[in-house]
Amino acid sequence: MSENCDHNCGGCGENCESRQQPQSFLVEQNAKSDVKHVIGVVSGKGGVGKSLVTALLATAFKKKGFKTGILDADITGPSIPKIFGTAKPAGASEDGIEPALSEGGMKFISINSLLPNDSDPVIWRGPVIAGVVKQFWQDVVWGDIDYLFVDMPPGTGDVPLTVFQSLPVNGVVVVSSPQELVEMIVGKAVKMARMMKVPVLGLVQNMAYFECPDCGKKHYIFGKTDINDIAGRFMIRATGEIPVDPSIAEHCDQGKVEQIENEWLDDIVERILKAQ
Repeated sequence: MSENCDHNCGGCGENCESRQQPQSFLVEQNAKSDVKHVIGVVSGKGGVGKSLVTALLATAFKKKGFKTGILDADITGPSIPKIFGTAKPAGASEDGIEPALSEGGMKFISINSLLPNDSDPVIWRGPVIAGVVKQFWQDVVWGDIDYLFVDMPPGTGDVPLTVFQSLPVNGVVVVSSPQELVEMIVGKAVKMARMMKVPVLGLVQNMAYFECPDCGKKHYIFGKTDINDIAGRFMIRATGEIPVDPSIAEHCDQGKVEQIENEWLDDIVERILKAQ
């Protein structure tokens, strides 16, 4: 050990015998939980449809027979309870917080499952919000879950960092929308995941096109982006495109996202299954 050692091994180039291993920030899950795989849904910006993609992926896995849940980590902009039309709100037991339950049996936890009114704003600073995300992992009684999908807030700030460091994330799916800045936005999310040593399993483009109900022709009303080309540049092996479809919004507004039948994310679902 150097006589000038400050015990900060992370910023030190010396290879001394007392060198400490990097500290793990992983948080233990609830004693009554057995979550086997954690998949994050991320984006470099807001408004691209992360909650929709999270819901569609979770529903797809549930339909395949897996025990599935959703952790809504978007504390200041939660939408998971709305699109699932909560049948049973979150509660409490001697073991911890009991997750909410949709009509279709999807387990999820969201700050809106705990507030008196879903329009009540959450006006908290970053550290408090990050602490709530940890509680959603540590204090919620998830039970037996094969796949837990985490709906993250946009960007690369406190909450995404907390999720990556505190939860055993097995991989992420990046969500984008068609626009000129898509490559830069995708790049931010991909690079953050890789800096945290988390695999990027898929790339989804939401609002990719509109398919005419009369002739079946695809119209790229927000501009055409070659999602496979962008995925190739970032070495992402699975992609999916979700169309502009009024019925999707209608199902979400009515809390019936589980009734949406889709094949848009099949490639990504298979990639997630193969990665485990």
